[in-house]
Amino acid sequence: MLQTNGANLKLFDRYILRLTLWPLLGALGVTLVALLLERVLRLLQQLSESSNRFGFVAELAANLVPHYLGLTLPAAFFIALFIVIARLNEGSEIDALLASGVSLTRIVAPYLALATVLMVISLVVFGLLQPYSRYGYRAVLHAAQTAGWSGLAEPQTFFAPDQNLTMTADTVDATGEVLGRVFIRKVMKDGREQVTTASSGRLVRNPNGAQVTLELRDGQQFSTSTKGQARVLSFKSSSLVMPLSSAEKLLRGRGGDARELTMGELARQARQPHSDIPRQTLLAELYARLARSFALPLLPLLAVPLGLAAKRGGRAPGIIIAGLLLIAFQHLLQFGQGLASSGRAQALPAVGIPFAVFAVLCVATFVSSRKRPGETPVSLLSERIAEGLSRLTPKRARRAEARA
Repeated sequence: MLQTNGANLKLFDRYILRLTLWPLLGALGVTLVALLLERVLRLLQQLSESSNRFGFVAELAANLVPHYLGLTLPAAFFIALFIVIARLNEGSEIDALLASGVSLTRIVAPYLALATVLMVISLVVFGLLQPYSRYGYRAVLHAAQTAGWSGLAEPQTFFAPDQNLTMTADTVDATGEVLGRVFIRKVMKDGREQVTTASSGRLVRNPNGAQVTLELRDGQQFSTSTKGQARVLSFKSSSLVMPLSSAEKLLRGRGGDARELTMGELARQARQPHSDIPRQTLLAELYARLARSFALPLLPLLAVPLGLAAKRGGRAPGIIIAGLLLIAFQHLLQFGQGLASSGRAQALPAVGIPFAVFAVLCVATFVSSRKRPGETPVSLLSERIAEGLSRLTPKRARRAEARA
């Protein structure tokens, strides 16, 4: 029989925490990178007219890290717990511990300690890093969108040096100054349009630094007279002076949105008799951040029973059920915040009830699994899903064979 003295248990604690570390970092890194890449692609498209879009996108992506870290941390932690417990259970290591007298509560203890550490990290992320990074993201995006035209062109991109002039070029050299197959649309003061095309062009910055001259070669210009008659002018060379636009008005100060406030600022403003942001909105944001952080210590109580049940029902059903529960929890928190912000409900019950339901579900799942590890209402549902999938698999295989 396995000796379960204090030294062995501490050794086991270090063992399972070491096993959990790499899956946790792997799941966190993969999901974080995937979310950032998807957002970066959208930002590149959104800022396609900016000559410094790569620099702006790098700053925006850096400010998005705390936001996505807060989203992915609970999911990555649960996946790591589930995988490690399922692996230990498949190797009968959990059975050996239980047979030697170690309780399921003692097995979960190191995971609760790790969850407490992650909860503190989550409080820092939600309470301090996210508010500042959210405002930083909006500040960088505002600067990118209002940076104006720098006098350089991008290939196959429409850009507007001023509100009445739009131009594009099929090809642009590495300097951003030599253009090929140029198209220009200009709206005159009386509302008439003037369209100019040229086989090539060159952008030359004027000495005053406030304008750029576009020198066009071998082109045509189409316009209409005041009487509506069409006119086409061919030219060997032509020039067009265009202004360099500068940044517009500055972004508002931080704090106009409740999500830009730290937890301390939310609590202080909620205590004030008069605030620019409604009190229930402030409280709902504060309670939602606390709920997301305090949910982390509850995840081991759900992950361990589902991981133990994976030996019989497979891993996929448990991951599916857990994913649905976490998604439902997040959406219910957002729904409660919306109700509180619109004045239809008080912040505490609107956010507290979803958290209480999730907490009761996790605790009940763990308590029911203590007598018979792995046998809980959630695990039974997981087994039913596994049985349904196993029944579908032979049917699909027979259909594939019949088609072949």
